[in-house]
Amino acid sequence: MDQILPMLDLLTPLHVSTDEVSRMRPPLVPLATLIGRELRNEKIEKPYVKYGQAALAKKGEDYFLIKPDCQRVAGDLSTSFSVFAIFDGHNGISAAIFAKEQLLDNVLSAIPQDISREEWLQALPRALVAGFVKTDIEFQQGGETSGTTVTFVIIDGWTVTVASVGDSRCILDSQGGVVSLLTVDHRLEENVEERERVTASGGEVGRLNVFGGNEVGPLRCWPGGLCLSRSIGDTDVGEFIVPIPHVKQVKISNFGGRLVIASDGIWDALSSDMAAKSCRGLPAELAAKLVVKEALRSRGLKDDTTCLVVDIIPSDILFLPPIPRKKHNMFSSLLFGKKALSSVSKSTNKLSAVGVVEELFEEGSAVLAERLGKDFPVNTNSGIHRCAVCQVDQTPADGLSVNSGSFFSPGSKPCEGPFLCSNCRKKKDAMEGKRPSRTTVTA
Repeated sequence: MDQILPMLDLLTPLHVSTDEVSRMRPPLVPLATLIGRELRNEKIEKPYVKYGQAALAKKGEDYFLIKPDCQRVAGDLSTSFSVFAIFDGHNGISAAIFAKEQLLDNVLSAIPQDISREEWLQALPRALVAGFVKTDIEFQQGGETSGTTVTFVIIDGWTVTVASVGDSRCILDSQGGVVSLLTVDHRLEENVEERERVTASGGEVGRLNVFGGNEVGPLRCWPGGLCLSRSIGDTDVGEFIVPIPHVKQVKISNFGGRLVIASDGIWDALSSDMAAKSCRGLPAELAAKLVVKEALRSRGLKDDTTCLVVDIIPSDILFLPPIPRKKHNMFSSLLFGKKALSSVSKSTNKLSAVGVVEELFEEGSAVLAERLGKDFPVNTNSGIHRCAVCQVDQTPADGLSVNSGSFFSPGSKPCEGPFLCSNCRKKKDAMEGKRPSRTTVTA
């Protein structure tokens, strides 16, 4: 699996060693500082978001969501943001369709109203966790057995927030030519930490046994035989297969960047670098088609293959130009377009901004208490608590804090951290292996 590579100052000489490069990485910058810079710089306008989509169906279980015109405050264009997502279903299409229709609303319902843009962006990672878990609970209540991976992307200005479960993937190709992976693959075959978590929570991990005792295929979780450790749905698998997403939030430079969001039909055929390089310099619509075509040429149509390409573009250009590749000196390889060339004489500092990505947040823990935290806003004055996951108001007697001890434990601390209703508390305990899963299906 490709590693997440932080963006470096593009003026770094090519002969610099890996250790020296690591020491030169730009420090993380608080979100408030970045937004403050953005607001103070009148020349930096909100970027355009251009997108394209392409797909080839093998089983017909891939779905996608494109909503470029969302608004935090209805009717206020200045609060606009965009959402792009891919749902790769398995064992049927019900979970993918349900997540496509419900997940965004469940995420937004977990964010307080009447807050600033800075507060909204800071609330997104926790709201995404709550929204994913709520969507999973609601779907499983219907008794369907299908499941789905989810890669869910929210773009607000130059800030990109990605939440994912499963093995669909989102990469960022910056104008500096550096490709970053914004998701983590939750395949049991590759992810050692997830294998250890599943077995510690009560699941068994192993390959499929065939006649004669031979083991074949990738590592799977039993019961159920799922190759993934995280998904939405999958009612017939133990609840140690969790819907808690990996979340990463970054702020790209005002030179723009390209996101490639795709199901595993793409990534089983192409590496992140191959996918990025195959479509550089093309408008997003053509780029998405070319990525799918390249995957098909490389591997054939083995699985549903879906790709979204999303360009975050400065407001004064039409589409992201190609990154220079041949016989350019260091300075020319950093620049693109006439405007960028002319800017060198005005401000050499801008050179280091090309392709730089500020990492604002990243967390992949599967422990709900760690993801919701102890600083969750709780209104205890009214005598009514709102569940941090399902957003249902209940009295404290009907639930417990997410950070309290085992259910019915005398050592519980009901006021510490966010409140969970009894149903969501039971879900939390099941995901952590603290109570038997309600499913008894065996392989």
